[in-house]
Amino acid sequence: MSKNQVIKIKLVKSGIGRMQNHKLCIKGLGFKKVNQIVEVEDTPSNRGMINKISDMLEMVDS
Repeated sequence: MSKNQVIKIKLVKSGIGRMQNHKLCIKGLGFKKVNQIVEVEDTPSNRGMINKISDMLEMVDS
């Protein structure tokens, strides 16, 4: 069995003043506050959310 790949991402910009879709992506990825680091599975749906708000995120080295 293969281990699921995990991506570590950090929210570096606030969702205030953003489109509703962007705010929902932030919530869907599991962020609660700015500068929080979360680990999400590397799935196509998570990749899509990451790409949509990529200017607000930073990749963290695993």
